[in-house]
This record gives sequence, structure tokens and C-alpha cells, in this order.
Amino acid sequence: MNPDQRQQVVENAKYLRNVRPVDPDEIYEYVEGQPHPATVKRVLREEAFELGLAERPDGTFEPVADGPLEPTCAGVEAFPEQYARRLEDLLVERFGADWHRGDSGDRLREEIRRLKEDYYHGNPVEYDETTALAYAIYHLPDNYAVIQYVLDELGRQGLLPGKLRVLDVGAGVGGPTLGLHDYVGEDALVEYHAVEPSAAADVLEAMLAGTGRNFHASVYRETAEAFDPDGEYDLLLFANVLSELEDPESVVDRYREYLAHDGALVGVAPADLETSTGLRSVERSFDDEFAVFSPTLRLWPAESPADRGWSLVVRRDLAVPPFQRKLDDGDGEFVNVDVQYSHFLLRPDGRRRLDVRADPDRHAKMAEMDDHVTERVDLLAVKLSHDLAEGEGNPVFKVSDGSERTGQFAVLAKLTALNRTLGTADYGDVVVFENVLVLWNDDEEAYNLVVDDETVVDEVPAP
Repeated sequence: MNPDQRQQVVENAKYLRNVRPVDPDEIYEYVEGQPHPATVKRVLREEAFELGLAERPDGTFEPVADGPLEPTCAGVEAFPEQYARRLEDLLVERFGADWHRGDSGDRLREEIRRLKEDYYHGNPVEYDETTALAYAIYHLPDNYAVIQYVLDELGRQGLLPGKLRVLDVGAGVGGPTLGLHDYVGEDALVEYHAVEPSAAADVLEAMLAGTGRNFHASVYRETAEAFDPDGEYDLLLFANVLSELEDPESVVDRYREYLAHDGALVGVAPADLETSTGLRSVERSFDDEFAVFSPTLRLWPAESPADRGWSLVVRRDLAVPPFQRKLDDGDGEFVNVDVQYSHFLLRPDGRRRLDVRADPDRHAKMAEMDDHVTERVDLLAVKLSHDLAEGEGNPVFKVSDGSERTGQFAVLAKLTALNRTLGTADYGDVVVFENVLVLWNDDEEAYNLVVDDETVVDEVPAP
């Protein structure tokens, strides 16, 4: 189709979209030379995002609904079967039907061991075809789940538009891509741009082939440092990539100018100490440019935390996907169904998940906690961990008000009806402590906030 014909298709679509569903079988009659309806449909798909048109199952196009998306994430139980089959097709294509046995199985298992070792020691990872497939076997399912929990913090407050432009920097083999796709659903019109220079892009492109008609994806095989963004994006996604960049702050700084004012910069990292604290360091370096939407709210104006910052979310385990079960020797070494991660959501517009601030006339500030040791105080804090004691002794939870220089941990010394909220509140929830005892813990070099039968803990309700 020549440029003039293409323009005629676009102009006809612009007119008809305000009248009735745009039908390629109708438009072709108004185009010079009457190109085949299939050619018209291809043009409409290519121009769909700019036109704001979503393709319907019957092959016609209609304007995407105004207003935000209304997705929900009640929890992710399993990696979808259709994606599991697609990955296994890749494995069969590369290694044969018995990909999990013999030399190929041994090689994949060794690659997974090497990946885990390199990540643990912070070594750079070079991806060839086998490495990318090994990574997909081990990490596609948990990465698929993680991004849905993270995006749900925006989605449940109506902060994801129905017409969504996304830039995924370091997209890898596509776990976050598929999670994003399934989270926003068929009601969304998505223009998705993935930057991935390694062989992981081959797996990513194969997985993208299974996405829906209104998920318009492009893959750029360039490094994050070399890629030249275009226009504004509603989401800038850095998932499991910041720890692999030589200078993550400078990369984020370059990309942030392409984020829409009401958009979100999303950072996700594995939950281990090095990558999690590295993610938090990147977050803190942009306190002057962004508001932290979630989870580490700054509850005191003009304050920023300076503690170690290790904080992670733990969600329910996934069902074991069939490709992991096949590769595993029976001892669970190659099964990865844990959904544990660290993340941040940053916004240029100043919006936060909870618009709540500490009151200097009422609340103690964690930056000044040394002045309150052995005293009982009131304070406002974000809960930032599961039970760190894990059943051994009194429950312990990391808490933060965004001003701390040293770690702060709430210890549930005696459970009562008035303080049980400390245990039941979710990660990222804001809680109010009344009459909590402040102690210094020499062994941990941190402050313990002792919650006992004299302490009241209440949750600040979310909108």
C-alpha cells in the first residue's frame, strides 16, 4: 500500500470511529485502487494506537474506552498454561523432545546453577541462546507474577490509562511483559516498547507472539545506554535490570525526561541483599525529582532515609510449572516458585499511594529516635516486611517513616486485640503506633520498637 492509500485509510478511520465500528471490509471501498480488506486491516493495526482504536474479536475496530483501566489482582496462582507450552516449544525446537534429559538437560541445569551463582556474587551475566532459555525456565513464572502485584498498586487507584504506552528497559525473556499483558487485559490498548540487546530478545519475541491483538509490541536490540527513546511513556519499567547496569542512576536520569507527568517509573529487583539495597539506592537518588508513590513513603517532608534499606515483599508461592518439574532432579534445586521481590513506584506529579504525613506535634521522628531510647512514643510508619522472625521468638517487622538513618524494627512482644494490626497489615501499609517502647539493640545495631500490652497499633485506611 502506497503512502497516499495509507493516509486515506487513516482519514476514513478517523471519520468512522465517531460514527460506528471501523470495518476494513467497508473502508477498502473508499480507498483509491480498493486494496484488499486484509491490507486495510494490517494498516489499521499498525496505526491503532495513534488512532485510539481497539480491535474487536469480529475484526472491526472501535475507540478504546475513556478513563482508567479497572484491573484487579487477587493473586497469581500459576504461570499460564499457554505461555508454558510456548516456552516448551522453544526448548523442543532447540534441543529436541527430550530437552530435559541427557546432555541438553545437564547443560540447562548447569546454566541455571551458574546464573544463580553469578547473581549471588554480583557478576555480570552474558546471555547466549542456552543461557536465555535457562533463565526463562527458572524465572519466567516468578517475574510474571511479580509485575502484576506491583502494577496493581497503580491499577487499584485508577492510575493506569486505557491507552497505555510502556517502555520496558532490559525486558529480558519477557516475564514482566506477559504479566503486564495479562494484568491490563483485553480492555487496554497498549503500545509496548522493549529494549533488550542480548539473546534473551529471541525468547521475548517468541513469547510476544502469544499476546493479544491490542498489545502492540516492538523489540529494540540495543543497550539501555544506547537506545534513543521517542515521545512520552505512561510507564517506564526497569525490571531486574538496574543491578546489571554499570551506572543505573545515570541511565534512569536519562530516561526520566520521557516519562509523562502523570506516569510512573517502576523499578523491580530480586529480593536478595545486594540487588534490593541497590534498588533502594537508585530510588533515593531521585528524591528531588520524584515522589515515592510506593512502598517506602516519605512521611516527613524534606526527609529521606539513609539506613541500609533492605526491604522485600513476600507473596504466595506459585504452582510448579511443568517445565521446571521436568528439569528438576527431584530435590527442588531447579524449581523456583517463590514470589519475593523489592520494588519502587515513583511519580513526577507528586502523587502517593497514601497522602498521609507525620504530625510533628504528635509523632516521634525516626531520625531522632536516639532521643527517645527507653521512652514510650507515638509514631507513624510504613510496614516494610513480613515476619522476619519466621516463628522463632516474637514477631519482628521492618518499619520506616522515611527519615531513618538506622534500621527500625517493630517487635510484637505481647499480642492484644489493640495491637494485632501490626501482624495483619500488609507490606506497604501505613500504621500508627501509640505508646510504643523505644529500645536500642546492640546486637543488630538497630532500634527496636517494642509493641506490648500498653501499645495500640492502627492501620491508616487506603483510599
